[in-house]
Amino acid sequence: MKILIVEDEPAIADTLVYALGTEGFSSQWVTTGAAALNELANHCYDLMLLDIGLPDMSGFDVCKQTRVQSIMPIIFLTSRIDDIDQVLGLELGADDYVTKPFSPRVLTARIRSRLKNRMPLPSEQKQGFMIDEEGFRILLDGKDLHLSRYEFGILQTLLVHPGRVYSRSQLMDIAWDEPERSFDRTVDTHIKTIRQKIRQQDEQLDVIKTHRGLGYSYQP
Repeated sequence: MKILIVEDEPAIADTLVYALGTEGFSSQWVTTGAAALNELANHCYDLMLLDIGLPDMSGFDVCKQTRVQSIMPIIFLTSRIDDIDQVLGLELGADDYVTKPFSPRVLTARIRSRLKNRMPLPSEQKQGFMIDEEGFRILLDGKDLHLSRYEFGILQTLLVHPGRVYSRSQLMDIAWDEPERSFDRTVDTHIKTIRQKIRQQDEQLDVIKTHRGLGYSYQP
């Protein structure tokens, strides 16, 4: 599980990185809202810890922009205790609200709770898509789709963040080692092949949506 930490106070960020590491989470720390949005545009994360009082922009604005393309859980970190701020944060799409100072153990427990809510139960995992990262495979209803390297990278990226729209260049940056050596339209060809392989196993399944002029998304 990868967690994005958006916090401009080094002491707090260091505590978070250490606490998450001891719990088995991978984390990336940035200090500004702009850096956070750049990370989210180019990399996949499972959850974001977001400070409200950032030096360049409000955490509320970061949350609002993130929610346009992602349903990733967002937990606000802030020293503000006013009810109006908590209400605003939740209305903008945040999943939780933690005030400073906080207990790292309590925070990691909340993180696990949020991530658990997004993960399928064991009884449900036999249906739909399953990602085997170590084997570079994606299975549909338990059957291997037999994807190429780039097809795997594209479909994995889309599946991890349902509803999020990825542009061709974003998909290439994530799935290609040297994206500058390929053309954007190459992504279209791989998407077409992925759709064909999905339909070979389920003729009625059409989960990759084309957003004209924008890119592609996975729509469960």
